[in-house]
Amino acid sequence: MHMQNLMDGLTALAKRRGFIFQGSEIYGGFAGFWDYGPLGVELKNNIKKEWWKSIVYSREDVVGLDAAIIMNPIVWEKSGHLKAFTDPLVECKHCHKRYRADQFKEASDELEKKLTGHRVSGGSSSKNLAEILVCDVAGTHTWKDVTQPKTFNLLTEVYLGTTEPKQKAYLRGEITQGVFVNFKNVVDSTRVKIPFGIAQIGKAFRNEITAGNFTFRSREFEQMELEYFVKPDAKQADRLFEMWKKTRLDWYMSLGMQKVNLRFRQHEDKERAHYAVNAEDIEYKAPFGWSEFEGIHNRTDYDLKSHGLSYKDEDGSEYFPWVIETSGGVDRTALFFLIDAYIEDGKRTVLKLHPRLAPYKAAVFPLLSNKPELVSKAREIYATLCSRFYCAWDDRGNIGKRYFAQDEIGTPWCVTVDFDTLKDNTVTVRDRDTTKQERQPIDSLLPLFLERLNA
Repeated sequence: MHMQNLMDGLTALAKRRGFIFQGSEIYGGFAGFWDYGPLGVELKNNIKKEWWKSIVYSREDVVGLDAAIIMNPIVWEKSGHLKAFTDPLVECKHCHKRYRADQFKEASDELEKKLTGHRVSGGSSSKNLAEILVCDVAGTHTWKDVTQPKTFNLLTEVYLGTTEPKQKAYLRGEITQGVFVNFKNVVDSTRVKIPFGIAQIGKAFRNEITAGNFTFRSREFEQMELEYFVKPDAKQADRLFEMWKKTRLDWYMSLGMQKVNLRFRQHEDKERAHYAVNAEDIEYKAPFGWSEFEGIHNRTDYDLKSHGLSYKDEDGSEYFPWVIETSGGVDRTALFFLIDAYIEDGKRTVLKLHPRLAPYKAAVFPLLSNKPELVSKAREIYATLCSRFYCAWDDRGNIGKRYFAQDEIGTPWCVTVDFDTLKDNTVTVRDRDTTKQERQPIDSLLPLFLERLNA
């Protein structure tokens, strides 16, 4: 499938089926903000649940945290974000819109290649080209139309208080600092010892100038991060860095993401964040090019030393621990799972989501909605399955259309109650991916689906 067609089909499905809506859509939307509908919120929750199970519940050396979104502004001063958390921007002299300098260059280079007949790989989507290179006043944006790049802080300012002057604070630009400022609290209140990790899932905000590529680049987003604290030993840090790289890549593939669409990319010296001595991204081969959605970083002792937080070992030695970080975006992960699962198969569209990620695990249908005996039996089955996982109920239209609707939203299994059910207590179970149908005893449905979900 052509990549642009894939993206168009997916974005249409996301709205039509209630996965993702434009934020404040009835008022024209608001660039960089998205709302998750009934199915989108289930997908995101399932991703977070699987991440938490993998990172926290399956390990004895990791604990969880949920820190505040707004912190004392001194936190951002100490962390270096007020000075280093910046993007170089260019501003149009005519319409005064601002764009990231790297993205403006990428769009200009891509347009030049197209005009000279060169093949373009990856890079900006055509929609982003239009947004970046089209000027509402002068018609087009070229390098002569924009200012020299100037730095711009990505932290979003907020003002608190009921009287003037109000106190300036910031919406957190990353969730990481909440872990670091609570490092001593966690050590003092638990039995954790180096090496150990603190995991957190939460919202962060960045004053992105050029939001785009659907939900990929947003101003409000959710992160899932692990800060793993180790002794200040380069060899140990390197070993754990490689271990966490493999662990995180394996997690995505265990939930169905295709290996061919994944790769690591090492950060060059000039692009590494101010806190990292080593950084690699897990990238996904998206329709708009290879794109980062999780970073693994060696932050050394930068953060705890910045906050003056040391650790005393059992032998009495005191030091500033190093940090190996895994930082993933929930929204980007959800987007790439959707892209990876999206298939147009003849007349039907299928989301081949891993069953544990699928919003509904099963759907239950009475063959005919005007036969009370079928509806009653189907309702019993629906109630039994719903006691253990989220299920869909559908009694509208013919059975074929119901199957197609469930395929589109990724429901792995459909259960149909027909007249044979009333005779022998069996039902038809249809598989989403193969469309194969088999008869199963009603009593076997719950253990069958639980076994498949835990496989």
